[in-house]
Amino acid sequence: MTESTAVDITQEFLEQVRWTSDGLVPAITQDAETNDILMFAWMNRESLALTVQEQRAVYWSRSRQKLWRKGEESGHVQSIKEIRIDCDEDVIILKVEQIGGIACHTGRRSCFYRRLENNAWQTVEKVIKDPGDIYSK
Repeated sequence: MTESTAVDITQEFLEQVRWTSDGLVPAITQDAETNDILMFAWMNRESLALTVQEQRAVYWSRSRQKLWRKGEESGHVQSIKEIRIDCDEDVIILKVEQIGGIACHTGRRSCFYRRLENNAWQTVEKVIKDPGDIYSK
């Protein structure tokens, strides 16, 4: 396959995504083995293309206004196993192998570590590693 063919294929699948007016698409990240939801983030065209190319999760950080390679600081890389799009073509699911078992910046396996119980959010997952130890580089 020539380089120009690869570019055409990339552009074709990116054209099928229904991007928000900000040029983003929601991305739900799921453990490929357990199907647990690990996190939610946003992707733009470049981050989705890079995710496919590099076979690791690359997101768009709205707060920092830049590409964010998951694990670039923590080492908790998300290795891509499968990428899906929903029927409306406006949500992506990344099925990943979560390197190190931690997806959340709080040091937990999942960003969804709180559950609504009796009208209050209760923490139901423990911290695996102190964030100060993860990000103290």
